[in-house]
Amino acid sequence: MRLVLDELAEKEATKTMQTHETVIHAGRLLATPGEAPRRGQSVWIAGGKIKSVASGFIDPPSGARLIDLKDKFVLPGLIDCHVHLTAQLGADYRLRLVEDTDPKVALDAAQRAQVTLAAGFTTVRDVGALTPEVIYALRAAIAEGKVPGPRILCVGAILSPTGGHGPAYGYRGDVCACIQSNIGVCDGIDACRRAVRAQVAQGADAIKFVATGGVLSNLRAGVDQQFTDDEIRTIIETAHRLGRPVSAHAHGAAGINAALAAGVDSIEHGSFLDDQSIKLFLEHRAFHTPTIIAGMTVLEMAQRGGALTPAQTEKALGVGEHIKQALARSYRAGVRITFGTDMGVGPHGQNAREFALMAEAGMTSADAIKAATVNAAELLDIADVAGSLAPGKSADIIAVDGDPLGDVTELERVTFVMARGVRATIGGMS
Repeated sequence: MRLVLDELAEKEATKTMQTHETVIHAGRLLATPGEAPRRGQSVWIAGGKIKSVASGFIDPPSGARLIDLKDKFVLPGLIDCHVHLTAQLGADYRLRLVEDTDPKVALDAAQRAQVTLAAGFTTVRDVGALTPEVIYALRAAIAEGKVPGPRILCVGAILSPTGGHGPAYGYRGDVCACIQSNIGVCDGIDACRRAVRAQVAQGADAIKFVATGGVLSNLRAGVDQQFTDDEIRTIIETAHRLGRPVSAHAHGAAGINAALAAGVDSIEHGSFLDDQSIKLFLEHRAFHTPTIIAGMTVLEMAQRGGALTPAQTEKALGVGEHIKQALARSYRAGVRITFGTDMGVGPHGQNAREFALMAEAGMTSADAIKAATVNAAELLDIADVAGSLAPGKSADIIAVDGDPLGDVTELERVTFVMARGVRATIGGMS
């Protein structure tokens, strides 16, 4: 009985925090990335949403809480468009796939969500889980305030042709069937249409399909186009008809171009994009989510040995640095960039390391921050909720000590996080 009462008390406390009014005094405020920051600003929060943003340090209304960030640089919570919360690559990854139960996977995912939030990422898109029910449950638990974490948008299962990138390989057939849902495996336009509809019926916020092979599938199938052009077109048209944005995992140019020509909303990775790719990106106003840190991580693993299988190693050595080069090329051409890390390949909670790699590829700090806020919110179709700080939007707010416009690596050292009006715990301080 006491446990039940404690749970009720915690729920009521969370509810109170969300409805309680708060005023933040910000020394410098970047309310809308892409615009200039302003000094001496106040953000008034009520019911988990921003009520107003005003110049000067306003006095909080009676009963409201004041958070003093006068010595901080304040900006919107960051958005990672490409994570896998139910996974963490490592030397024992293939063993854990068959040993860990769904409850264990769920608890691990909840812990990863918490460290991701503490790193300043108040929204993430989970772009594929072997057991989609787990990530859907975590999405709901966070939304209900039962566990801490970022807002989660889900694609559920990755859509893949038989033998394509995404499913598990290399085990006995019955083991593969046991550890993954086959709902995303589809061949032919009718099956692809059904697979999209099935994902939406399960609760997917977006659809992701594999336009090409991938590095971490334990299969020697290369990294170019896998679905046919007709299958790709069917997936995208069906998803759009159901109001879902579509992202394509794509390394090889043929797959990238087929997806872009069919109207995909974003290309994930884009390692070997070419001139035609750039033309199609610009023509269709599609986004490029490069995930450089994932390419660098698998390259280092392949060179070091001991973690990847021979099939994975061969592909990792071939892709590696190309992801950074692809971003440099698309950015110079004016392609719209969104922030994504593919964490689950690299360690969760270290998402902000991607910013330095984006800078190495030639992006300005301002544009890298915009990729992780305004652009990301547009891709995820949540621009009315997140991505900037304005009245009516969710109170997703972070702060750092230095100026990230001058040194984007400041975002690796976030000192304050608020998600949906609730202050998150960072390093034991709440």
